Amino acid sequence: MLEGHFEEGSQITKYFELLPENILKKKYLEMKDLPEGEEKEDLQKYLRTQITKGSIDVNIMTKLDNIPVYKGKLLDVKYSDAAAALRGFAKSKISSSMIFSAGLNPRLYDTISQYKDFLPDAFGKFKKKIVIKVSDFRSASIQGRALARKGLWVSEFRIESGLNCGGHAFASKGILLGPVLEEFHNGKAKLMETLAGAFLKSGGDKRVVANGLKITVQGGIGTTDEDEFLRENYELDGTGWGTPFMLVPEVININKDHLRKLSLATKTDVYLSNASPLGVLFWNIGNSASEIARKLRISKGAPGSPCVNKHAAFSTEFSDIPQCMASRTYQKAKLESLEKERLPSKIFEIRKQYILAKACICHDLAGAATETLGIDKRALTALTPGPNIINFSKISSLKEMVDHIYGRINLITSEKREHMFLKELELYIEQFRAKFEELTLEAVMDDGKKQLAEFGSNLLDGITYYRELSDKLAKETKENFVATLESLKLEVLKINKKIEILS
Repeated sequence: MLEGHFEEGSQITKYFELLPENILKKKYLEMKDLPEGEEKEDLQKYLRTQITKGSIDVNIMTKLDNIPVYKGKLLDVKYSDAAAALRGFAKSKISSSMIFSAGLNPRLYDTISQYKDFLPDAFGKFKKKIVIKVSDFRSASIQGRALARKGLWVSEFRIESGLNCGGHAFASKGILLGPVLEEFHNGKAKLMETLAGAFLKSGGDKRVVANGLKITVQGGIGTTDEDEFLRENYELDGTGWGTPFMLVPEVININKDHLRKLSLATKTDVYLSNASPLGVLFWNIGNSASEIARKLRISKGAPGSPCVNKHAAFSTEFSDIPQCMASRTYQKAKLESLEKERLPSKIFEIRKQYILAKACICHDLAGAATETLGIDKRALTALTPGPNIINFSKISSLKEMVDHIYGRINLITSEKREHMFLKELELYIEQFRAKFEELTLEAVMDDGKKQLAEFGSNLLDGITYYRELSDKLAKETKENFVATLESLKLEVLKINKKIEILS
C-alpha cells in the first residue's frame, strides 16, 4: 500500500493524479471535494483498496542465447545466456511477466515448464506469466501452439511494428501494422480456439483458458488519438509507449549528456543501421558515446571493439571458439578475408562498411545505466530510440508524459509529425528502395525479384487498407492523410516498375 495521506505531494496522491479519467479517478476527485468527516474517510479507505501494483516484467531476446566458454571449452547448454536469464527470473520472488522477443527458441522453450511459477496454481492463477512479442498473426499462432503443447499458456501477445519501434527492427515482407492488427482482430477467436485445444489436450487447466489472453500493440504511438483508435478499432487490451519515455529521467537511467542528445535528435541523427552483431537491422543514434568510439577506432586503423561480455559471440567463421562480429579479432580477420575476394570496388566498399558497422551493443546498451550508476565506469553509452524520438524534445517528468498520453497536455514539439501508420509506411518504402538497390548491385535476379514483387504488393495492399480506413484514422486531417497516402503509393509504383524491367 502506498504511504502517506491524501495530501499534496504524497505518494498516494501522485498515484491517483496520474490515472486516466476513469471511474476510479472520478471517485478520487469526488473524495477531494468532500468536507472532512466520516464519509470522506470511508471513501479514502475504499480508494486504498483499489490501488494495484505495477509489474516488474523482464525481457529475454531469444536470439541472444550464447553458450559461454570456460577454460577454452563450451559449457553445458543449461548455462546458455537465455537459459540462465530465465532461471534467475523463474527462481525470483516477484510475480510478473517474462517477455520473449525475437522469435521462437525451441531449446529455451523446452525448459520453461520445469519452473512451477509458470504453471497455474491451485486457483488457476500464474505467479509468472508468459508474454510473447510478435510481428504477425502466424508467429503468434506457431509460438503459442508450441508452448500450449507443453502445458504452457501465453497470457499476452504483444504486437510490434516491424520498423517503427526502437531497438532491433524485425522488418516484415512489407506487411504493415494496420493489416496485421486487422488480422488479429478478426482471428482472435480462432487463435484462442487453437491454443485452448492444444493446452487442454496437454492437461491444462480450464480456468486458465476461461481467463483468455491479451492482445496489445506498440510501435510509434505518439498521440492520445492514435492510442484511442488502436484500442477501440481493434479492441486491443493495451498499448505500449516506449521511445518517448527515454526523455523521462524518473523512469530511465541515462546521463545528462545523452538525455540532451536525445532531446535534440533530428531525422538524420536517428537511423536504421547494421550495428547489431546479430545481423538484424538496429535503430541507432549517431552521436552516442558508443558510436563516436566505434568511428574513432576505425579512423585510427583499429576497427572493432574489445569483446567484454561475449553475449553476441556466435560466429565460428575464423575460430572454433565463437566470436562476436563487432569484436576486434573478428573484424580484422573478416576484412583480410574480404580483401582476398577481389570484388568490384562498389560491392567491396558496401561489404566493408557492413563489417565495420557492427558495434558492441551487448555491453554498451547497458552502459546507459551501468555508467550512470557507477557500476561500470568504463562503459560507453549506446542508445537505440525509435524514430518517434524526433517528435519529442522536452526532458519531461513522469506526470507530464502520462498527461500527454491521456491527452491532458501536448508534448509533441515537431510541427511535421506524421501519423504513426504513415511513418511506418515511409520506413517500409525506404527499406523497399534499399532492397531494390541491393538486388541490382548483387544481380541475383530470380528469387530476389520475386521477393521484391511480393514486398511491393504487400505495401500496396496496406495503402488500400489505410485509404478505406481514412475516415476513422484521420478524421479532421483526412485530406492530408489521403494525399500523403497517394504520394507514397506513387513511390511504391515507381519501384515496382523498375523491378518489372529488370532482366
